[in-house]
Amino acid sequence: MKTVSIITVNFNQPLVTEQLLQSIFTQNTYNPLEIIVVDNGSTQDPVPAWKEKYPAVQFIRSEVNLGFAGGNNLGIQLAKGQYYFLVNNDTEFTEGLVPKLVSVLDEHPEVAVVSPRIRFYYEPDVIQYAGFTEMDYKTGRNKRIGEYEKDTGQYDAFTGPTAFADGAAFMIRREAADKAGLMAENFFLYYEEMDWCERIKRAGYTIWINQQALIYHKESVAVGKKSALKEYYMNRNRILFIRKNAPTAKRCIFYLYFMLVVTPRNVISYIKNGNVNFIGVLFRAILWNCMNSTNSSYRGYP
Repeated sequence: MKTVSIITVNFNQPLVTEQLLQSIFTQNTYNPLEIIVVDNGSTQDPVPAWKEKYPAVQFIRSEVNLGFAGGNNLGIQLAKGQYYFLVNNDTEFTEGLVPKLVSVLDEHPEVAVVSPRIRFYYEPDVIQYAGFTEMDYKTGRNKRIGEYEKDTGQYDAFTGPTAFADGAAFMIRREAADKAGLMAENFFLYYEEMDWCERIKRAGYTIWINQQALIYHKESVAVGKKSALKEYYMNRNRILFIRKNAPTAKRCIFYLYFMLVVTPRNVISYIKNGNVNFIGVLFRAILWNCMNSTNSSYRGYP
């Protein structure tokens, strides 16, 4: 059997991370398994106490916040498994989750990445993710399949290709990560897993979802449902993703669409909702893309 390395990243959410660990301990029966927790520059270092409390878990501490991509990359470099299972620290496992994902990679060598179905933790019968549609490169948008639908088994019959994995939970085979390279760390937050999926597909692999595997997600625990940080990176990285992955003609159409449609629409929305400070955040996101190359090492929030 293949060794699975579960990798998660903590940033100032030690209780949430411990809840994830407890769900792994109580729900998982798969072996061989290793669990790696990366503390991503939290204000208070939880690692010494964790090492005492969870001796079976491997902990690594970064003194600075490397972002989602950088934190996971740090864990991957420590991992020994043939399969890496990257999960947000605000997820919780269900019974059979790991073996159901492993079975896809074991049985389909052309598949590099597989995600489970994701439901909202606080609305446990509501779907967050049952796959992704293809990206529209002219608008920089795609959709989660099934999002906000009540789960009545409408997707149970399908396990197979999807356009993208969901960054909250996905398993990837080591050889595909070696071939495609690690996640691009200049995304910092958001879109990094989509960019990784694009590179993995260009390396000759496919992306799947296993609808029989289920995980619960406490969405946006770390950054909040609406925050300047989230608004900045969602806009900055939407542009960066298109710059890196869209064909030239569609990329040019996207630039016009973003400046003539998205920007004024967002500004009006910010004013209506009392988030006037987000206007500057949006323009800083645009400016970053004007001032930095697609492989810029700068990733921080201004």
